[in-house]
Amino acid sequence: MVKIKKKNNIAKNYIYNLIYQLIVIIVPLVTTPYLSRVLGAEQIGIYSYTLSITTYFILFGSLGVAMYAQREIAYVQENSYKRSKTFFEIIIMRTITLGSSLLLFYLFFCLKGSYITYYKILVFEILANALDISWFFQGLEEFKKVIMRNIVVKVISIICIFLFVKEQKDLNIYFYIYVFSTFFGNLSTWFYLPKYIEKVNIKKLEVKKHFKPVVGLFIPQIAIQIYTVLDKTMIGAIVSDKAEVGYYEQSQKIVKFLLTIATSLGTVMVPRMANTYAKGNKEKLKYYMNNSFAFVTFLAFPLMFGIISISKKFVPIFYGAGFEKAIYIISLISPIILAIAFSNVIGTQYLIPTKQQKKFTISVVCGAITNFVFNLILISYLKSIGAAIATVIAEFTVTGVQFYLIRKEINIVNVIKISYKYFIASIVMFVISLFVGSLIKNNFISIIVQFLVSVIVYLSILYVMKDNLILEGINIIKKFIKKEVKENEETR
Repeated sequence: MVKIKKKNNIAKNYIYNLIYQLIVIIVPLVTTPYLSRVLGAEQIGIYSYTLSITTYFILFGSLGVAMYAQREIAYVQENSYKRSKTFFEIIIMRTITLGSSLLLFYLFFCLKGSYITYYKILVFEILANALDISWFFQGLEEFKKVIMRNIVVKVISIICIFLFVKEQKDLNIYFYIYVFSTFFGNLSTWFYLPKYIEKVNIKKLEVKKHFKPVVGLFIPQIAIQIYTVLDKTMIGAIVSDKAEVGYYEQSQKIVKFLLTIATSLGTVMVPRMANTYAKGNKEKLKYYMNNSFAFVTFLAFPLMFGIISISKKFVPIFYGAGFEKAIYIISLISPIILAIAFSNVIGTQYLIPTKQQKKFTISVVCGAITNFVFNLILISYLKSIGAAIATVIAEFTVTGVQFYLIRKEINIVNVIKISYKYFIASIVMFVISLFVGSLIKNNFISIIVQFLVSVIVYLSILYVMKDNLILEGINIIKKFIKKEVKENEETR
């Protein structure tokens, strides 16, 4: 039995989780230019539409387990028996609920109707989610454990895509590769499990006690999915041309990739915040919150303005001909990077660990209603562009409601004070990036030059403004260099 080390390093866990989240996204990101050209917008639209339907069944089968389970494991992370008992109770409940959802999915979509072949393949996507126990390791703050095996699986899937997906009719092969990479990736994490749990008498398991709190988190999970998945479903249902779903899907992949960088800290902070809350240390909670706001805005502002500045050159190079509409969608939808970064800190890092699910639920339900209404209005007239506008409005609604609900706990003026430097630096960076881009031809080198100039300008401005994150980063680098020099001198 492995003893959990007290207080794993947050910075290291952020890096581990960032790597993990990037790996999850890196496969579609690396293969997108190839698949866009081989499969085309319509086939990718079919893929996105059928996967969005499957996601609803995964949602209903999972209830709110992952978020709830991570928090519950964090509460008892130092007690071997309690974490083992909690694990078995949750995994049994998850198996029952996802098993029921799988049965309904098969009956409704796998026996008759359109795209039946693809839905049968997606059965394994639901099974893959039943095997997902990443929440257990996240609750223990052991993020490194889930990385290496997934890297191998994802690399193999990339190789398989380039080897076996050669033309439009190979869409089913792409489905198989996507589904089984997730399946085996999740299965691989089970090999680490015996080191962290012990045997528990099955008669002492209390599975029922978890249903009520899980259902409490299920409502916001439904709402979140409404404004993250329903947009694609509604485009596919309202617009006859499935290419519109393809434009939206490909645009979201880029924005989600950037979002991963900005919000990966959230997953790391949930167990830390939950553990701190369990000990009643309110001052430490505020300290973590301020640091989180500073870090996510440090990343979110330049990521948002950066992708807008290069989108006109990036889309034709990355996606190829036929995806020009994605230029406008990416530019329109990129502000959600900032909105979700804020709501991630408030909702995921604070409200959930501190058992304020009601406030979290209110915020995301407001976002879901907003998203549905604006989708209904805008998709009919603007198609995928309308969905992008609706998503931005919904995400800022969520963030706005959350700020209002915690106004007595967290001062929004302090958040503005923490983040204003990053906004100013990003605006200057944005203008200079556009100017540099206008001087260079539209090619891949131009994008790299814009990126490098943007990074240098952004960090330089923050250094001049004496930003704490930059100054602390420089100090860490100096200490590291001094340490390396000293060790080299001692070995001579």
